[in-house]
Amino acid sequence: MFPVTKLPQRRIEDYSTVAGKGAILRIVEKAEKLSGARFVHVNSTPYGGGVAEILSNLVPLMNDIGIMTEWWVIEGNDEFFNVTKTFHNALQGNKDLKLTQEMTNLYLKTNEENAKSAELSEFDYVLIHDPQPAALIDFYEKKQPWIWRCHIDLSDPNREFWEFLRQYVQKYDRYIFHLPEYVQPDLNPEKTVIMPPSIDPLSEKNMELKESEVLKTLERFDVDPERPIITQVARFDPWKGVFDVIDVYRKVKEKIPGVQLLLVGVMAADDPEGWVYFEKTLRKIGEDYDVKVLTNLTGVHAREVNAFQRASDVVLQMSIREGFGLTVTEAMWKGKPVVGRAVGGIKFQVVDGETGFLVRNVSEAVERVIYLLKHPEEAGLMGMKARERVRENFLITKHLERYLDLLLSFSGEG
Repeated sequence: MFPVTKLPQRRIEDYSTVAGKGAILRIVEKAEKLSGARFVHVNSTPYGGGVAEILSNLVPLMNDIGIMTEWWVIEGNDEFFNVTKTFHNALQGNKDLKLTQEMTNLYLKTNEENAKSAELSEFDYVLIHDPQPAALIDFYEKKQPWIWRCHIDLSDPNREFWEFLRQYVQKYDRYIFHLPEYVQPDLNPEKTVIMPPSIDPLSEKNMELKESEVLKTLERFDVDPERPIITQVARFDPWKGVFDVIDVYRKVKEKIPGVQLLLVGVMAADDPEGWVYFEKTLRKIGEDYDVKVLTNLTGVHAREVNAFQRASDVVLQMSIREGFGLTVTEAMWKGKPVVGRAVGGIKFQVVDGETGFLVRNVSEAVERVIYLLKHPEEAGLMGMKARERVRENFLITKHLERYLDLLLSFSGEG
């Protein structure tokens, strides 16, 4: 394991203008009861995906309010991360996958090696994110509360994989899920916590940008600001529905010829499978120059993603499964209507017909995208309502307060 040390500075008082002074006062008062406590987050990658993005902003904020917080990342070879990606796919519902002895041996060996490289017992609270490091708890003499957080859709898991993982998860003092439907019935309900994730409105990906910067970003990546823009921000992953997004775009283009499609993604360190889907995506696009594939490999980082989302007329999220979908939250915060498949966290965020549209398939998505492009005033009103929904429910300050309540619950104060 290694610590993540290069993090942005965050001050809780800077959020009063977006979250409200009352919310900030509550956070400060609760944090005083935990002042000096040592807390550690552990996950599998320092960049790429929602977990790393949340931690890069949440960890500095926790330190600012007096909780001594560190972020550690487990290490493993490509074979290990191929195994854990198989876990991910199986837990999200792929019933064809089989768990082998070789897979479990590598998984446990890698967790054991990581446990030897960092002493987690010195912290007052340990929070482990997702399946990759879940078995770490087996290699320590537990003296403090351990919490496991699941960021994926566990509504219908491959039972073989879940039963293997459960033997480690059930040792934790609390388990956090984004939505009630993800909670497994064979876990202790008294240890279960429901906590949606969040975005940081002051981060480079979500902060306000001048229109001139947005236009310069579009120019740099050869995107025409005078023509309609449809965007999906997502990993290149079998669950993200990227091929459906391309089909939606092609059908919309038959009715609105000038439309452009931006596929924005990050190639993450813990996702070797992403390269396979990246190449498949390029083959499906072919030589259509109105489709731009934009990744960290070509200079697209948080600020550029921000600009692309702000420039978009409609944001798509056609995921087949989605633990929560922070890219939906980001787009809504920027006042954009989202057309998303009615799965997982998407249907929890998008209020159908008010903050965007929920759809079941490509044809419904096509119909809704065309409607929004032809009715920009209504799209703008939906976007305004979407932003307020995020302000009330999915900002990092709300997330932080929920964590404080959880930690205080161990002493009977939450």
